[in-house]
Amino acid sequence: MAPKLKEKPKPSPSAAVATLVVAIEDLFTSLNRHIERSEFDQAVRVANQVLSVSPGDEDALRCKVVALVKNDKIDDAFTTIQECSLKFPVDFGFLKAYCLYRQNKLNEALESLQGQEGSSETMLLECQILYRLGKVDACVDIYQKLLKSKINSLEINVVASLVPAGKASEVQAMMDSLKIKATSSFELAYNTACSMIERSKYTDAEQLLLSARRIGQETLMDENLADDEIENELAPIAVQLTYVQQMLGNTREALESYTDIIKKNLADESSLAVAINNLIALKGPKDVSDGLRKLDRLIEKGDGTKSFQLAHGLDLKLSIKQREVVYINRMLLLIHSNKLDQARELVAALPGMFPQSVMPVLLQAAVHVRENKAGKAEEILGQFAEKFPEKSKVILLARAQIAVAAGHPQVAAESLAKMADIQHMPATVATIVSLKERAGDIDGADAVLDAAMKWWSNAMTEDDKLDVIMQEAASFKLKHGRKEEAARLYEELVKSHGSIGALVGLIQTAAHTDVEKAEAYEKQLKPLPGLKAVDVDVLEKTSGAKPVESGPGLGIAEAYETKSKEKTKKKRKRKPKYPKGFDPANPGPLPDPERWLPRRERSSYRPKRKDKRAAQIRGSQGAVVKEAVPNVHSKSNQTASSKGSSQNANAEQSKPSSKSSKKKSRN
Repeated sequence: MAPKLKEKPKPSPSAAVATLVVAIEDLFTSLNRHIERSEFDQAVRVANQVLSVSPGDEDALRCKVVALVKNDKIDDAFTTIQECSLKFPVDFGFLKAYCLYRQNKLNEALESLQGQEGSSETMLLECQILYRLGKVDACVDIYQKLLKSKINSLEINVVASLVPAGKASEVQAMMDSLKIKATSSFELAYNTACSMIERSKYTDAEQLLLSARRIGQETLMDENLADDEIENELAPIAVQLTYVQQMLGNTREALESYTDIIKKNLADESSLAVAINNLIALKGPKDVSDGLRKLDRLIEKGDGTKSFQLAHGLDLKLSIKQREVVYINRMLLLIHSNKLDQARELVAALPGMFPQSVMPVLLQAAVHVRENKAGKAEEILGQFAEKFPEKSKVILLARAQIAVAAGHPQVAAESLAKMADIQHMPATVATIVSLKERAGDIDGADAVLDAAMKWWSNAMTEDDKLDVIMQEAASFKLKHGRKEEAARLYEELVKSHGSIGALVGLIQTAAHTDVEKAEAYEKQLKPLPGLKAVDVDVLEKTSGAKPVESGPGLGIAEAYETKSKEKTKKKRKRKPKYPKGFDPANPGPLPDPERWLPRRERSSYRPKRKDKRAAQIRGSQGAVVKEAVPNVHSKSNQTASSKGSSQNANAEQSKPSSKSSKKKSRN
C-alpha cells in the first residue's frame, strides 16, 4: 500500500488574521503607488482586490470611485456609488454631487450638496454648479466668503464669475483689495481682459490679451508642453483677440483669423464652437449653406427629451448664454434658407432647453411671420406678455413691429400702450397717436394725449416734458377741429412758458372762436423788421401784387424777361474747317455716300446669276444622263418654254423670293 500523506497543520485564527492584514497593507501600498503615478486602471483593479478580501472597506471604496473619476469614467463611478450606498453606510454625498455635476445634472448635484458640511471644497463645487446654472449672483456671494480663506488662484474664478454677473466694473477694485496684478498669471490676465470687453474697452483688452498670450507661452514652455498642446491651451485667448478685432472694425482680419482657427480643428472644442458661432454672426445671411454646415459640427439631434443637443460634450463646456446663442444663430440660418420644417422642429424644442429666456417665443413668432401668418405671431406674443409681464417689454416691442408691418396699427398701438415704463415718453406717445390716427381712432389718440399730459403734470422728474406734450396735443386738437380745447392748451402754454410758437398757435386758434382774444394776444407779437412801410389793409383789398414800374429795383417779371433775352442771344457762326489742300470753290465730284457699306449692301451690287442651262443630274451618284431624242415638236416646245420662263422671271422680280413662291402652278 502507498504511504499515507501527512496532513498539514491548520493555521491558528490569530495567524490567519495577521496574514490577511499584511496582504491588505500590501494591496493599499500598491494602490497608493498606482494613484501617485496616475495609473488609474491599475488602481481600480487593486481596489477591487481589496474589496474582495474586505468588502465594505471605506478607504478602498473611495479610492475606487476617485480613480474612476480621474479616469473620466463618470458613469461607472456614479454606478459604484449607488451600489455601495445600498450595501454599506458610507457617505458619498460630495462624490455623488461631483459625478452629477460632470453628467450635467446640475439641479440634482445641488440637492446632493445640501446635507454636506460647509467645507471649502464643498463651497467651491457649489460655486461651479451655480455658475453653470446661470445663477452668477449666488456664485459671486459664495466666492466673496471664500476670499477670506487662502485658496490658491481663487481670484481667477472670482473674476470669471463677476463678468457674467454684470459686475465687470468691480473687477479692478477687487484685485486692488487683494493686491494682485492682472499679469500675475495668463488665466487672470485673460479673465480681466474679458471684463474690459464687457465694458467696451477694446483697445485696453487687446493689449492685455497680447500680454496673456506671451505669459502663457512662457509658462507652458517651462512646463515642457508640446507646441500643439500650448496652442490648444491658448486657444481661448486667440478667439478673444479675434473678437476684439471684430469689435474694433477690422472685419477682414477677423474673418481670416476665425477661418484659420476653424481650419486648425483645435482640440479645445469650446473655443472652436465660439469661433464658428462668431464667424457666422460676422458673415450674417451671406453663404447660409456654409454656415449651416459649420453649425452641424456643433449640434446633433438626440432622442427623447433631448431632441437637440450640442455635440462632443459642449453642454459641459459652454455657458447657458453661449449655448443659447448657438441655437439662435442656427434658427436664423434656417429661416434665411427657407428650411421652415427644420426651423419649426428646432423652435419647438427651444422652450424646454431655455425656459428662462424670451428668445424661443421671439423665434417662434419669426417663423410664423416668414410663413405670412402675422396674426398668429401677434397672438403668441400677446399670450406670452400676459403670462410673463416681467419679461414683456421686448415681446411687446416685437409684437408692435410685426403688427405695423402687417398693417394692423391698432394692435401695434395697444402693444405700446401696455409698456408702463415708456408709454408716457414723448416718442412713444407720438407713435401711439400716429398709429391710432392711421387706424381712424381719433378719440383714442386724443385720450392718449390727455393721459400723457396728466401723467407729466403729476410727475416729479427733473426732465419735464409737459410743454412738449401740450404743444403736440394742441396741434392735434386743432387739426381735428377741436378748436376750443386747442385754444385752452395754447393759452396755458403762453401763460406758463411764454413761447412764441404757442402764442402764434393761440392767435390762429382763437381767430376762429374769439376774435377779440386773438387781437389782444396779437399785440404781444413783436413786429417783424422791414414791414413798417407796408399797409396791411390796402394789401388785403388788392387783387394781387403788381410789377413796380419805377424804383431802384426791377420787377420780377421784367427781370426774368431780361435774363431770358440774354440767354437767347445768337451765337457767332464760325467758318468750317476743311482738310489740307481742299478747295471749296472746286470741290470736284462728291464721294460715294455708300462707300462705308459692305459691297453686298450697296445699291449698285448685282449678284452673279447661276447658269440655268446646266443639265440637272437626277438619280444616284455616278449615273449617266441620257440625251433627249429630238422630235417634231421640240422647236415649238422650246419656244413655249422660253416664253413661260420670261414671264416667271418678271413675276419673281416683282415679289420677294420665298420657298412658297417657287412652286410651279399647273395649267
